Amino acid sequence: MNIIFNEKTKEFHLYNDYISYIFTILENNQLGQLYFGKRIIHKDSFEYMLEIRSCSLTCCTFKNNLHFSLETIKQEYPAYGTGDFRDPAYKITQENGSSITNFEYVSHNIYKGKKKLENLPATYANEDDVMTLDITLSDKLINAEIVLSYSIFKNIPIITRNVKFINNSNDTLKLDRAMSLSLDLPDYDFEMIQLNGAWSRERHIHKRKLEKGIQSIGSLRGASSASSNPFIALKRENTNENNGECYGFSIIYSGNFLAQVEVDSYDTSRVLLGIHPEEFSWKLEGKESFQTPEAIMVYSDNGTNDMSQSFHNLFNNHLVRGIWKNNKRPILINNWEATYFDFTEEKIETLAKKAKELGIELFVLDDGWFGERDDDYRSLGDWDVYEKKLPNGISGLSKKINEIGLKFGLWFEPEMVNEISKLYESHPEWTIATPNRNKSHGRNQYVLDFSNNEVVDYIFNKMDAILSSANIEYIKWDMNRNITEAYSNKLDKSRQKEFFHRYILGVYSLYERLIEKYPNILFESCASGGGRFDAGLLYYAPQTWCSDNTDAIERLEIQYGTTMLYPISSIGSHVSAIPNHQVLRNTPIKTRANVAYFGTFGYELDLNKLSKEELEEIKEQINFFNENRDVIQYGDFYRLKRNYKNIYSWMSVSKDKSKAVVAYYKVLASPNPSLKKIKLSGLDYSANYYCKEKDLTFSGSELMNYGLPCEIQFTGSVGIDKGDFTSYIYTLIKK
Repeated sequence: MNIIFNEKTKEFHLYNDYISYIFTILENNQLGQLYFGKRIIHKDSFEYMLEIRSCSLTCCTFKNNLHFSLETIKQEYPAYGTGDFRDPAYKITQENGSSITNFEYVSHNIYKGKKKLENLPATYANEDDVMTLDITLSDKLINAEIVLSYSIFKNIPIITRNVKFINNSNDTLKLDRAMSLSLDLPDYDFEMIQLNGAWSRERHIHKRKLEKGIQSIGSLRGASSASSNPFIALKRENTNENNGECYGFSIIYSGNFLAQVEVDSYDTSRVLLGIHPEEFSWKLEGKESFQTPEAIMVYSDNGTNDMSQSFHNLFNNHLVRGIWKNNKRPILINNWEATYFDFTEEKIETLAKKAKELGIELFVLDDGWFGERDDDYRSLGDWDVYEKKLPNGISGLSKKINEIGLKFGLWFEPEMVNEISKLYESHPEWTIATPNRNKSHGRNQYVLDFSNNEVVDYIFNKMDAILSSANIEYIKWDMNRNITEAYSNKLDKSRQKEFFHRYILGVYSLYERLIEKYPNILFESCASGGGRFDAGLLYYAPQTWCSDNTDAIERLEIQYGTTMLYPISSIGSHVSAIPNHQVLRNTPIKTRANVAYFGTFGYELDLNKLSKEELEEIKEQINFFNENRDVIQYGDFYRLKRNYKNIYSWMSVSKDKSKAVVAYYKVLASPNPSLKKIKLSGLDYSANYYCKEKDLTFSGSELMNYGLPCEIQFTGSVGIDKGDFTSYIYTLIKK
């Protein structure tokens, strides 16, 4: 990896073994974008890459010079109003009401490593694994600076970007738009991939061809949302999982976001990614600064799966922190679908004993342990033990669970409050609500104002009291409604549009304080399932409850889409009861486990209601996962087949290619079908692999080119694979 500045031609070239990113200082002393793609050998000049188009009808920067118009030049961090009429990367309103600016190149700094972002999650690396370029731009008239920061990693085709705005004057500036990333690509021959959905059907893959004009996704819910995940990819029409060109974009942020592609009249595709400008504004007083979240750019010429693996490697190795980085996640049981609110200490203890017998490692007590919480109408915010259910408190229960031989975990929903609660009675002003307006209701609860440090301090102290009283090794952090009537009683009227960003900074602050005091706790984030599954929270909580929908068949599409961006180690996945509590579907316990393996893995059902045969099968499942979880959770993941609504297949391969676990899922049976096989990926081409389940040996070349033969489906007289919702797991060991 290297970052080179061509002094004579004023060009920056960031490159590693996989990618090159090239931009230049333009004639007007602003920055122009030249190239982002596959690695190019460095040379002393890339001047030919600057595409200048003469047009008498464009607005030009220099008098009598029709060759330099910002409308037709690809730019690095564009502004509106000085010739470029496309959506800008930023907007600064000054005291005189103008938003016209002129930020010009002043200096740059190239160094090993990368700086930590203040109060924000971001990637990290040691000096041998990353280099950073900081470019300072200045607008002398308003005495302000913009620092554009770029980091390139050594072994992955990734560049991360962030922007810092600095007001060096004594005047007040208003930042109305502050995107983290802008990239102008030279054509629009792309399909845009996005992950959309809703509660219980998150992150389904959708594709659309780019057209002239603006196409975008985003969130204004106060969370990254189940509706649109903060990720887009641009792929060529003929690009598939393993071949072809693809660009991926994401942001390390958990609040309102915008991901947008604008195709202009000259076929340029402008990608913008950052905090959603709607309902955003930031008041920069004299000598103050504002830091944007970090954005990620990935390039692949080996298909979308290669793009995904780059994201996976970045998140596992340069985003997740602490003792859980690349560490085995404990197999857990959560009592929610087993008991809901109806539990006692004795019932929990009985469930935990059965879990221990089966080989489960962690018991998680979900909602209902605090206040007078017998339903979802009351007690959120009252983080004191419900002694009617737990007479020995959390400390007593956790001790009993530990004595059984299990770790103990606990559910919180720190950001919320019920109207029927001591907290609401004492501090109704701590809820988010617009004065003299109706409060929208959602799940019988309101959102606490985490832009108010006093609220964050209170919640920290309540959680700290519980955590310090017991041996709690896991926290499930839930968030079950989005923000409406956004307004903070703590903020001045001139700063109300800062609320959404300040809110998520408050969430990050609480996480950071808890992690600093309790560094060994494993946090799992949750937002009605996958409503806040984003890279920002992976910095604090290395795994996320993927979806409240625990049905194995529904989870195929949810988990398939999730792996577009997020590693297997981050995907919370459980075996739950049947009929499934969300869709009432009956699926074999084998298939439920075969889906749940590809995640953090656990159980969410009443073990005491299972048959002897089912309990024996669970023991076998846990033994299998213990033998294979390293390769499943931290190997290279490959999506193999997605015949939407019927056939799915994927696999994980150890980094040294010595072991692989392959999964094949059939949703609906079909009569007398053709014989099936699945082509594998990522194996050692010349090695031989023994398949335990088939008691056969195949070469890597066979498995990747001919394929692994699947089980014979029902043909009238023979057939092993009968019925709907069947699945198979195959393990391959290199000989």
